[in-house]
Amino acid sequence: MEDPATSAVRLGGFSLRVWQKGNGRKLGFLTGFGGLPRWVPFLDDLAGSRTLVVPSLPGFPGGARAHTLLDTHLDWVLAVRELLDGAGLRGADLAGSSVGASLAAEIAAIWPESVRKLALIAPFGIFDEADPPADPWAQRADNLPGLMCVNPEAWKQLKAMPEGADPIEWPIEQTRANEAAARIFWPLGDTRLAKRLRLIEADTLLIWGEHDRVMPRSYADRFATGIAGRTQIAIIPEAGHLAELDQPRAVASAILGWME
Repeated sequence: MEDPATSAVRLGGFSLRVWQKGNGRKLGFLTGFGGLPRWVPFLDDLAGSRTLVVPSLPGFPGGARAHTLLDTHLDWVLAVRELLDGAGLRGADLAGSSVGASLAAEIAAIWPESVRKLALIAPFGIFDEADPPADPWAQRADNLPGLMCVNPEAWKQLKAMPEGADPIEWPIEQTRANEAAARIFWPLGDTRLAKRLRLIEADTLLIWGEHDRVMPRSYADRFATGIAGRTQIAIIPEAGHLAELDQPRAVASAILGWME
């Protein structure tokens, strides 16, 4: 398969990677927990019928150490707004997974005109003490693959060091991604996103893996009830929290169908 084109957006002196591939109307994607150290089949499925633009979040693979500039949740939301604008995604369709889905929801809530349609895969950002999410930062490293995916090999393949990579820098980059996500969401509490869901005017697809061990299924209903725009919930069989890794074609098909 043809590699994506790579460019960059500058944020506070740091360079953040932007991948782009495909043709047609633009669709942005914000990565889930752990980031995207490599291009994955799910992205090819999306790029098959759209111009897919994938900017790296600060501190995630491709995002250098830009997360060190961000001290508050507001800092993160403003940085993502700047990143999306720099990647040419203002007014485009937007999808996100996990931590990226929460940030995509924030953008759609605070700047409704900046998102045409929205697809959120098991977003973080709300918290119910009676039905709490799992805390991925409290896991042993060998438990994380099975927590993120029904098929642990999907996570392991994402994180496997490719030939030619720096054996010192590669694991540091993966650890940095977890640290960056922790700066936004740890401890896994309430970012008060629930208060802002009513401001989301974009039609929103909520995608949940049938066997998500991180975000309970009940949270899909909470998001759907809170969002002002039209919503729909899609449950993906044989998929976990990062459903796009377990079932890339099914998740991509659901997103593309919603974005028509």
